[in-house]
Amino acid sequence: MKLLLVLLICAAPLIVSYITFYIVKPTDRTNYGAILDARTLPIPQMATTTLDGQPRTLDDLKGKWIMLRVGGGKCGDECLRQLYAMRQWRTMQGKNMDRMERVWLITDAEPLDTVTMREYDGMELLRAPAATVTKWLPTEPGRAPSDHIYLIDPLGNLMMRFPYQPEPGRVYKDIAKLLKASAIG
Repeated sequence: MKLLLVLLICAAPLIVSYITFYIVKPTDRTNYGAILDARTLPIPQMATTTLDGQPRTLDDLKGKWIMLRVGGGKCGDECLRQLYAMRQWRTMQGKNMDRMERVWLITDAEPLDTVTMREYDGMELLRAPAATVTKWLPTEPGRAPSDHIYLIDPLGNLMMRFPYQPEPGRVYKDIAKLLKASAIG
């Protein structure tokens, strides 16, 4: 009887974990952004160019994490808030900041404000066809792709979408976790 009791006590954590996982099924998640199924959202072939008309694609940036912002060339308050947040999240990564790129897919022919371009120097500015981008990027109901910031992994997979007007601290934590988990060596 004592032996059976000892075995039961030793097996209790394993039994509880199985019951919790398979019967209770916890719904808590640790990520803030919505995880996207990369298999259903491959980066489409699209004729993207730099502002001076040179061809450049998102595939050229493979090997780095990409924070992606989409929208027209006229940058209003929400756009400026997103650009600022992207710059800050990248800077907050410290020694890992070089593993990230910031990209703004500009979906119209509107000229960009020179002051904005200088303020966010280092960001890749690419012109892309609006129809292709809108068809590719998933959104929250009632939102447009320009309302979100997306994350593309170093293999070129669209993998995460942050909500409209996200909480900066929670986005930072998601990015930091991803960079730590994907660190080599």
